Amino acid sequence: MPARVFRVLLCLCLPLSGCAGPGRAPWANVAPATNPLYVAASNEEVLWERTVDVLHDFHFELARENRLARVIETDWRVGSGLLEPWHHDSVGFTNRLESTLQSVRRRVQITIIPDDRGAGYLVNVAAFKEFEDLPGVAANSPGGATFSESTPLERDLNPVVGQSSPSTWIPAGRDLALEQAILTNLQAAYSG
Repeated sequence: MPARVFRVLLCLCLPLSGCAGPGRAPWANVAPATNPLYVAASNEEVLWERTVDVLHDFHFELARENRLARVIETDWRVGSGLLEPWHHDSVGFTNRLESTLQSVRRRVQITIIPDDRGAGYLVNVAAFKEFEDLPGVAANSPGGATFSESTPLERDLNPVVGQSSPSTWIPAGRDLALEQAILTNLQAAYSG
């Protein structure tokens, strides 16, 4: 009986995990896209704008666009968890569960390089992932902002405290699932 309950819960949770959406279902049945992706295009402006549109579909905000160096970089984005199926940066159930249980952030860098023959471009996608490392437990408590009746003459007008020091981030390497999802969406955008 518990196995049956688990299967029912799994069937209910999979749609919430983001298995349907940009970059999810299409690339599950398709061979992985090559990285860098070769695009036979003559108009670099259209290629650039479609690349930016795909990044916006994944809800990434652009940090820097350098057309001379042909590089597009996004800001860091906090990983979406199981209860955020409309965000597409966490690809697959495992990444969504990981982002639910641990603070994760991702950023993407796309480089567009003209090929040697001048007949197309190579589009290279690099997605980076980092985990948050808190220095310790924050000293906040729900009752910290209330006045205590035992010491009425003590007036602390700033009773709420935050973290003792800022968070640090631990690099976790490249997020290959996100790279494949972006490459698949770029392939579809360039062919359309």
